[in-house]
Amino acid sequence: MPGCYSSGTLYKGLFFLVLILLALEYLFGSITETKQFFVFNATRIPHQERMAQHSPLMSTFRMKTKLIAANVTKNSSLSGPSNATEPPPPPANSSSETGTLFDPTPELDSSTRAANGSATLPPCPDVSANLKGRIEVSKSPVPTVQELEKRFAWLKPGGHGVPDNCRVLKSVALIVPFRCRGEHLLLFLQHMHPFLRRQQLDYTIFIVEQDGDGPFNRAMLMNVGFKEALKSRNFDCFIFHDIDLLPEDDRNLYTCPPGQPRHMSVAVDIFKYRLPYPAIFGGVSAINREHFQLLNGFSNSFWGWGGEDDDMSNRIRYHNLYISRYPLTIARYTMLTHKKDKPSPNRYDVLKQGPKRFDKDGLNSLQYKIIRSKQNLLYTWLLVHLEFEDVIKIRRT
Repeated sequence: MPGCYSSGTLYKGLFFLVLILLALEYLFGSITETKQFFVFNATRIPHQERMAQHSPLMSTFRMKTKLIAANVTKNSSLSGPSNATEPPPPPANSSSETGTLFDPTPELDSSTRAANGSATLPPCPDVSANLKGRIEVSKSPVPTVQELEKRFAWLKPGGHGVPDNCRVLKSVALIVPFRCRGEHLLLFLQHMHPFLRRQQLDYTIFIVEQDGDGPFNRAMLMNVGFKEALKSRNFDCFIFHDIDLLPEDDRNLYTCPPGQPRHMSVAVDIFKYRLPYPAIFGGVSAINREHFQLLNGFSNSFWGWGGEDDDMSNRIRYHNLYISRYPLTIARYTMLTHKKDKPSPNRYDVLKQGPKRFDKDGLNSLQYKIIRSKQNLLYTWLLVHLEFEDVIKIRRT
């Protein structure tokens, strides 16, 4: 009977239908991700099973369900009262749930590994013979975690790849700031692992996710990734990489020049493969450990979109370094489509005051807390609470 169905009931039905579909999309990837973590860790810590509920993919799922719930509540309020409720929040963070980031046996750096047996291997060439040049960038379909783990079974825990037929002298850490980009993460991993393997690199991918829903601080997450990566290994080179940029040419080597930092994402498709800002040092950038420490890392003061890359460019010039680049024909990137963030209204004021803070705003003033950490087969995950975010919220109120 038509009179038996209210508009509120209809909205509730639509909400639960969408919720179930989203759950099915992400649940299977999260389960496999968790299984892989337990397989490669020899020891188990208390409460580790509850970590299965948390991953970058599940964080994206929760964010989507919150947005759907908000829309349903808004629509229901326009049509009349409804009993629909928002999904329960994730479990409260607990320090006892924080996993060990690395295996009980510490990873060996390049020199130690060579002394223990890999010295019998020939050194890897500076430029691999496996390179193809221009390569295809796939935006669809989005793969699942299971598909990627099966495809990249040669990886070591934590998203670590290393050649098995030659010896690499320098190690590379890819630091990827992240929040609520589950589809982009899967496309990024699908593209980058074979790309880096063809270059015969000794590399590890770190996904550094900001906890909470406050203003995003991309630069601060990259500082956190730098510090946390060095706790596992004395990496020689750091690639700071936006998750929505995929390289189109594997001659764009993911290594650090011995003399100068390198801006890698020079030509991006949405800018018609032209360099829009010649002085910028953002998107994808490579810098060695010593230079990054000399610059005091990125500024921690840029909350919201914009400004941090310009500030880093100023730091590089201040220390008498210059930004090197590959030609536009090689340093080409495809950008994955996404909704643009709202620019920070005070980014120019912060940028203007930057030179006064180079020596006190960066690695030496970094405050954060690791909420959770986990070694998946495809990447190392760090869920981070940024301490300065609390100060910003207090100032706004």
